[in-house]
Amino acid sequence: MRIGTRKSTMALAQTEEIARQLTAAARDLNVEIVKFETRGDQDQTGLLLPHGGKGGAFVAEIREAVIAGKLHAAMHSLKDMPGNEDTPGLVIGATLSRDPPTDALVLRAGVTFDDLKRTKGKGFKLGTNAVRRAAYARRLFPEIEVIHFRGAADTRVRKLDNGEMQKLADGGEVGPADALIMARSGLERVGLAGRIAHEFTALEMLPAAGQGIVAVECAANDWRTRQHLALIDDTAAHLSADAEREVLWVLNGHCNSPIAGFSTINGREMSLTASVLDLEGDQLLEATRTGPADKPRELGRAVAFDLLAQGAAAIIERSRPV
Repeated sequence: MRIGTRKSTMALAQTEEIARQLTAAARDLNVEIVKFETRGDQDQTGLLLPHGGKGGAFVAEIREAVIAGKLHAAMHSLKDMPGNEDTPGLVIGATLSRDPPTDALVLRAGVTFDDLKRTKGKGFKLGTNAVRRAAYARRLFPEIEVIHFRGAADTRVRKLDNGEMQKLADGGEVGPADALIMARSGLERVGLAGRIAHEFTALEMLPAAGQGIVAVECAANDWRTRQHLALIDDTAAHLSADAEREVLWVLNGHCNSPIAGFSTINGREMSLTASVLDLEGDQLLEATRTGPADKPRELGRAVAFDLLAQGAAAIIERSRPV
């Protein structure tokens, strides 16, 4: 089985775990990892929006190779997969058990979490490329300056520690950053969990839909590959993925929409909370529902309709690029 993945340290670690689980479940299976340098990996300065958001930057090329029959499957971080559009002919054949979905704060030497709280972030620069994290950060630290910051997880931490400026597509620079907000699971994957200065609770910063879930995508009609992937599919993670992505689908959220969604399963019940923010973090709409865990899409739709009833469509529309 040929599995495509990005070249980053974190993506390779995730794909190697898929290969390990597959060969343990089907000992006669040979797994080959095929590395891609995607458009988002090649361009470390510009916004992701011109590439089609994270989907266009990190997912599209590997998906195209699966559709063309050059790969049997593709590894994606689920939160990078667009939730508001179909990819005909492809399905998620497996999801690994969910890693911690929370966001974490990483600080340069000499800065503490108490410093940010005390000053409301005034005088500090926070680096992120995620509009959701930026919006929540502005709610938590109203005086902080959010700056565009790109790179793989380990690269971003190195740039923070070295006080490096972030180059921009127009030739300018911003920075250096005093703080970063990153996925806890990503920091753990690259061996940097010890740099976490504060782990945000879901009440402080609701995770992105699918955050912490590794998805393996394959051709819908490739039944042999689907049979192998089913051996490593984690039911709870797959149910959560379906619920959270249904929110994105109903809201028609685009890559510049600060939308969050996170579900938990307790026995036969699933609880799902989702939110929509404006880009500045001034407006926050939130909805929570509980329902049968075996009907995740129905629950996702109900939560999304609750958000629409609160006015989410207007906020999302205002965030669309001109």
